Amino acid sequence: MSKALSFWVGIVLWKRILLALLLGAALGGVVGESIEGIAWVGDLFIRLIKMLIVPLVFVTLVSGVVSMHDPRRLGSIGGRAILLYLVTTLAAIMIGLVLAVIVEPGTGIDLRGATPIELQAPIALKDRLLAIVPVNPFAAFAQADLLAIIFFALLTGTGLLLIGDRGTPLADAFQSGSDLMLKITGLVMEFAPFGVFALIAVVMGTNGPKTFVYLFFLALVVVLGCFLQIVLTQAVLVKLLARLPVLPFLRGVREAQLVAFSTSSSSATLPASLSVAEHNLGIQPAVASSVLPLGATINMDGTALYVCVVTIFAAQAFGIPLELSDYLLIGLTTTLVSVGTASVPSASLFLLAAVLDTIGMSPEQTALVVGFILPFDRILDMTRTVVNITGDLSVATVVAKWEKDIDEDLYKAAPTE
Repeated sequence: MSKALSFWVGIVLWKRILLALLLGAALGGVVGESIEGIAWVGDLFIRLIKMLIVPLVFVTLVSGVVSMHDPRRLGSIGGRAILLYLVTTLAAIMIGLVLAVIVEPGTGIDLRGATPIELQAPIALKDRLLAIVPVNPFAAFAQADLLAIIFFALLTGTGLLLIGDRGTPLADAFQSGSDLMLKITGLVMEFAPFGVFALIAVVMGTNGPKTFVYLFFLALVVVLGCFLQIVLTQAVLVKLLARLPVLPFLRGVREAQLVAFSTSSSSATLPASLSVAEHNLGIQPAVASSVLPLGATINMDGTALYVCVVTIFAAQAFGIPLELSDYLLIGLTTTLVSVGTASVPSASLFLLAAVLDTIGMSPEQTALVVGFILPFDRILDMTRTVVNITGDLSVATVVAKWEKDIDEDLYKAAPTE
């Protein structure tokens, strides 16, 4: 038994996760809906990583700010990260719009058979901004409100820097807490192959590849767009701005990508992202702990791409002609509403109401669009979540290089097995 366990643990984690993903997909496709009996294993994995998110983000972010030793560095790191996140989001929007116009996934689609699903009214931008400042920090912790938690953590870390030596004991405690949370994350990630196996098996058993028959061209545009976003935007950022080789980056982020693919949640993947950033990419905690939690809440490259594609898809399906000004308005609206989107499965569907409204689509038409794509959305959501977290890690790599907070030897020695 010990030999078998040693052999299993000795296999690189990303290989174990990939094997579990393939086996789960195969089993789900063969068994069908009855595979739902193992759904609890996937749910357990999701609960484990959600358990980590709030304490991990708060403790590591405070520790990261304190390790900067200068509050001005926080502004430098945050400003650069936000600018790069904006650039990658705009690139994703352009890729999505261009592909949707060329492929025309909505042409010839009949939405009349879809079951309408009404969406809640989108949250106003001013309300999103106000929500960043928590009225009650403890309520923000209880509700896992990441933007509010990040804001409070930044204030806490900055305050510890400003009070100097008097804050040293508490700063040391946060550093120990950060080390503890990263160790717990490592332990939870050992369960990832089993959780991924169950999650993928259930998805394939309940949805199955046959669902893509009805939305083949939409799925094609989304998957191709996600691939191009990684290759043409995120990898290029690493190559041109960080002046680092791309292959070690793509090798180093595999574990996080596989977790993202199985969970369909940027926030649920955050523990894995922090782990690969430190251990595979050589990014120091000062950068990783501030840039990655921020990216998990405001950087939604895959989501922005998907919303643009679905908007064009809907316009083509309903025969709504679009002018250049409409495309610009779609891009601008998508950029604004994607900031602070809940990083949970299928959250992008709730952005559609705001974006579809910009091209004059009625609430009834929006409900039909959502009802048509919702049964297939989970599989597409898995793909675009991979793009979201790859974008987070690419920006973190660039910022770390600019801030001279990256171990290039470790980066270039990223897993090669």
